[in-house]
Amino acid sequence: MTGDFFSVTRTADELSVMCPDDVVPEDVRCEGGWRALELEGPFEFSEVGVLISVAEPLAEAGVGIFAVSTFDTDYVLVKEKQLESAVASLRGMGHEVL
Repeated sequence: MTGDFFSVTRTADELSVMCPDDVVPEDVRCEGGWRALELEGPFEFSEVGVLISVAEPLAEAGVGIFAVSTFDTDYVLVKEKQLESAVASLRGMGHEVL
């Protein structure tokens, strides 16, 4: 696999693989069109409210999210069609979005 962002999550009930749309086989059920926003970390596990500081303004703007966390940071995925609204909302709350 190639690309900058992959995540694999396995539970007793499912296997979820997040990867670029162009590497998903045609016969695999998927929902494409997501864009990932990286919350610049690393964050200490004792830090409280990091994800909510991003999720709350996005919810208020009507932007749905899919959150993924790693050991060092968090990623918030938004639908590509809502990316512009998401960025404007975050900037409006004082977040720096590159």
